[in-house]
Amino acid sequence: MSLLAQWREDIRCVFERDPAARTTFEVLTTYPGVHAIMLYRLAHRLWRAEWRYLARLLSFGARLVSNVDIHPGAVIGARFFIDHGACVVIGETAEIGRDVTLYHGVTLGGTSWRKGKRHPTLGDGVLVGAGAKILGPITIGANARVGANSVVVQDVPEGCTVVGIPGKVVKLREAGQLNPYGIDLDHHLIPDPVGKAIACLLERIDSLEKRVEAGGLVAAGSQQQFYEGCNPDNSICESDCAGGAGALVQPAGRRRAAPTPVIE
Repeated sequence: MSLLAQWREDIRCVFERDPAARTTFEVLTTYPGVHAIMLYRLAHRLWRAEWRYLARLLSFGARLVSNVDIHPGAVIGARFFIDHGACVVIGETAEIGRDVTLYHGVTLGGTSWRKGKRHPTLGDGVLVGAGAKILGPITIGANARVGANSVVVQDVPEGCTVVGIPGKVVKLREAGQLNPYGIDLDHHLIPDPVGKAIACLLERIDSLEKRVEAGGLVAAGSQQQFYEGCNPDNSICESDCAGGAGALVQPAGRRRAAPTPVIE
């Protein structure tokens, strides 16, 4: 594909993902994310042609203009969009599929000084929320979603959502709504499994304290029955999404970890 054709696709996709975009002229002149990807396309061609210093110099200029740092050696597919285009870093060996959307503050970083593959691979249709950090030579499957401010250091299966620090794969009760272009940008529909588990623990403690104050004895079976009744509306994904298994917290002493709730 020609450079001009790539630029046209990168500009056209903005109207599919940002309702604030009005005209092509406005996008070309006021969108730093578009400036960054257009200059990256040119720098990447120079990089592949072994004009390495010139490619790096052009990338440096792009960073000054857009506040987006994309290494010219990274491989980025068609219709790539950085919304708000600020403080985004994409490393040398990163690989990004088609129709990927990043919000501001995203880092696709490496975790090793060694040369070779050391940055993430993002599949087609991936959405990464603001401030998220994806580190190391891991793979984020196609159509996966990374919650804002998450730190992801392990592979994420296709179509799943990862949230938290470190990132954990979760399952959602409801999915976002597709816009007229078939793109799901409802990245606010992110569950909080740790918060829900803590809420259940606090509820259980409150109930036990009331029983103690009333002078009653709490049978072990009664405790377990109450605890199982606390049903968060999301959970760590153990069976539906590979790679999401794992308990939340193992409390000290005789306390038992919360059983993973199951969403009907």
